Amino acid sequence: MSDFIVPVALHNQIAQAALEKRGFTRDESAQAARFCQLAAWHGIKTHNLIKLLHLDEHFGSGNPKAKGCVPGSRLDKLPTKYKAVQKWNANRKLGPAVAFEAMDTCMKLADKFGVGIVTVDNAFHYLWGGGYVMDAAQKGYLAYTCCTAALAEVVPFGGKFPTLGTNPHSWGFPTQNAIGFPIVIDWATSTVAMGRVQVLAREGKPLPPGAAVDKDGKETTDPAKVAALLPFGAHKGYGLSLIDELMAAFTGGSLPTLRSRPEQAPAGEKTTPSFFFQCTRPDALDCADFAGQRSQSQNIKAVIADILGHGNEKCLLPGQIEYNAAERSRKAGGLLFTEAEVAELTKIAQEVGVVFDATGLKKM
Repeated sequence: MSDFIVPVALHNQIAQAALEKRGFTRDESAQAARFCQLAAWHGIKTHNLIKLLHLDEHFGSGNPKAKGCVPGSRLDKLPTKYKAVQKWNANRKLGPAVAFEAMDTCMKLADKFGVGIVTVDNAFHYLWGGGYVMDAAQKGYLAYTCCTAALAEVVPFGGKFPTLGTNPHSWGFPTQNAIGFPIVIDWATSTVAMGRVQVLAREGKPLPPGAAVDKDGKETTDPAKVAALLPFGAHKGYGLSLIDELMAAFTGGSLPTLRSRPEQAPAGEKTTPSFFFQCTRPDALDCADFAGQRSQSQNIKAVIADILGHGNEKCLLPGQIEYNAAERSRKAGGLLFTEAEVAELTKIAQEVGVVFDATGLKKM
């Protein structure tokens, strides 16, 4: 199946116009367009412009009752006694705008202290965490982020009611000198992300077994019948999802089952997600005792070569699929979308008055 090539400038024009029409500032809209471009460039179908607008429609500016996102909201940086840590109240500001600034701040803190941390309360979902750690890794940092998802949609291991978010973890490692691209380990702690369920529904494809349950708690592969998701790796995925909930609890996050459900929340409870960001300078970890008198850079290359040796030469490294997708986008000279995605982009463009002639798009 061929993909349609959408020029980057046109994609960003549509994204910018769509967000500004919803009341977001020019800067917020530009940051969101940058994020959506990054996701599409690396082949991330689950967290692109379509997903961002879907989230905003249901939990953000498109649904004021959800009390999830406030266009033009101010970001408050709170007092702290720890020089390498910043604490922010996002006041429900658009997620990607907060996340890019938070990771940039972590990098600046790491330049000064070796490590930098930003913890964020009262946030709105930032979508693909891998994009932020990849950006930092490409600039030479070890980066990490986790967040609590917009909704509790995941059943804990051994349970029957969804009390956890899809709660992703994202790591980025500056391994360009060793392999040509940063290793990016990024995953939802559910078997699949809810965005993946929406993609499969849009493309008319089934879910893999063991990924979701219907309203009666029975396993289903029909994306249209999904009521809740299952954690990947049984108790292991459950534990990793729990990490995000506990990090949020220490930050200020409230009961998971109330997130993005203010109509169910009693007075005094909060319904917003929380973020955690961290960057580390590679030289801050260097204990200067590498085997064979290797440098840190040489040691990283040697370790990766050993892992992929011994008959493992055909194994993929995390981040390699995204790198390959980026190379494909580069060769195409634009962003690659399926026919179903182009149909969605056409609707968005029409709504905001941007000229978007899908019949004139080239294919790859």
